[in-house]
Amino acid sequence: MRPILVAAILALAPLGAAADSIVETREGWRVVATDKPYETLLVDLRAAVQDNKMGLVTEAGPTEVAASRGETIPGNRVVGIFRNDFAVTIIRAAPSAMIEAPVRIMVMEEPDGTASLSYKLPSAVFAPYAEEGGEAVTDAAAELDAIFAKIADDAGGS
Repeated sequence: MRPILVAAILALAPLGAAADSIVETREGWRVVATDKPYETLLVDLRAAVQDNKMGLVTEAGPTEVAASRGETIPGNRVVGIFRNDFAVTIIRAAPSAMIEAPVRIMVMEEPDGTASLSYKLPSAVFAPYAEEGGEAVTDAAAELDAIFAKIADDAGGS
């Protein structure tokens, strides 16, 4: 192979990772790559939250504020999701665990124009409170794991 061709192939190799999310998967996290644009995934996430009978409690993102300062960063939005019955259960069992609510899902614009959705598993979020809150906390977290998986699947699906 010609040296220039080899150099070109090696230079383009990192681009193959563009199909993967720029959000690093970590222990206790789930990252869902989608083929949806950022704005579409946000709309679909909001609908999935409602369809799964959860509450959209908070929304925050740096993208628009950065743009107002002349900075350009990928689309990024963090959506806090919870429901009052879970709050009541958890606060009764482990009051300090409520610092973790609402549980957040992040939508991140990827370099290829698609968007990813990522979140810490509720069971990982509430794990530090399992000893204090016992089965009430671990059962609520397990139920939330299933709901968050459904929300992610519903929002991320084609």
